[in-house]
Amino acid sequence: MVAYIIRRFVSAITVMVMVGVFIFLLLRLSPGDPAAVIAGDSAPPELIAGIRQQLGLGDPLPIQFVLWAKSILSGNFGTSIFTGRPVLQLVLQRLEPTISLSVLTIIFSSATGIAFGTLAAWRAGALVDRALSAFAALAFSVPVFVVGYLLIYCFAISKHWLPVQGYEPVEHGLATWFAHLILPTVTLGLGYIALIARITRASMLEVLAEDYMRTAAAKGASSFSMLFHHALKNAGVPILTVIGLGFAYLISGVVITETVFNIPGVGRLTVDAINNRDYPVIQGVLILASGLYVMINLVVDLSYTLIDPRIRY
Repeated sequence: MVAYIIRRFVSAITVMVMVGVFIFLLLRLSPGDPAAVIAGDSAPPELIAGIRQQLGLGDPLPIQFVLWAKSILSGNFGTSIFTGRPVLQLVLQRLEPTISLSVLTIIFSSATGIAFGTLAAWRAGALVDRALSAFAALAFSVPVFVVGYLLIYCFAISKHWLPVQGYEPVEHGLATWFAHLILPTVTLGLGYIALIARITRASMLEVLAEDYMRTAAAKGASSFSMLFHHALKNAGVPILTVIGLGFAYLISGVVITETVFNIPGVGRLTVDAINNRDYPVIQGVLILASGLYVMINLVVDLSYTLIDPRIRY
């Protein structure tokens, strides 16, 4: 077990090094002068020279990477060219809305997707199975921004049941905070629900066909016990895996969802940085999101034994 954990940590570090190299080269190897790209077409020469000095673009490429990596490891993600503030400070200020939206989406999507997939597997071939399969295909196919605008029109503009846009911190009231996150959570969660539901259905169908499930039915086990005590527990590893892998979908969806609903989170910060050509902010957000994704998948790998004690590393 210890050796496996060490190997997984080494693998995670290797992945992060590769990601860091890619993010670093994303700007340096772009056509033209990176400082001119950041400053814009009509920027004066002194502004371009200042950006080049700030980014250390005058040094050889390997030295630039070593200096950049050392600053990242020390917690210095650079300074925003547009605002002049540290990148890490900008990200931390925008973290609460993004964490709130992400946590609610994971809880909502996981519970709903597992329930839908389990029901579809239990009634395989029936009308409810076909209906849930059609819903999963539709939810996974429709773009996030289309779903967002449809929900805004139906529940905010037409019915006035929920706020149209914006975000309210938790300290302003739990009900107000939750009301502002209902539509973004549903918008971001529909595709995630479809992904989890399809994997849950496939895994449950495989488990329900096992001999021990027929033995449990012959012994008079209830449907609830067969589904949730026997089948779902043994089908949990693929479901947990897709929940972890689907976090990449969640990261990309947050950017679009926060833009549609005007939520001042990290996703909106990324869009503003792209529009302003604020490459230090873009690089900082990318490296932090990549590190979070790698860590989540590491935790998922290490938690398999909690679901299935038969797994040994």
